[in-house]
Amino acid sequence: MIVTTTPSVQGKRIVAYRGIVFGEVVAGVDFVRDFAAGLTNFFGGRSGSYEEELVNARETALRELEARAAERGANAVVGVDVDYEVLGANNGMLMVSASGTAVVVE
Repeated sequence: MIVTTTPSVQGKRIVAYRGIVFGEVVAGVDFVRDFAAGLTNFFGGRSGSYEEELVNARETALRELEARAAERGANAVVGVDVDYEVLGANNGMLMVSASGTAVVVE
C-alpha cells in the first residue's frame, strides 16, 4: 500500500477512486506518564513518554487508514492528512485522525 501526502503517486497513474478513508485513534494518557511529563516540564527537556504515545497513536491511525483503503480495493492512499487533538475534561485523551483518498494506481 502506497500512502502519500501528495495528490498523486509519482510514476503511477490513478485509474480508479475508491473514496475518502479515515483512521482514528483515541488514546488515554495515564497518571504515570502525566507525572513523568510534569517532571520533564519542570526540569526541562523532552517528554519521551508522551512522544512514544504520539508515535504509537499516529502509526495505529495510519495502519487503520491503510486497512480501510484495502477493504475498498485500493492499492494507494493519496492526499493524506494527519490531525492531532487533545480531548477530555482534563485534556487526558489524545486523538489522532488520518484521512486521505483511496485510489487504484498502475
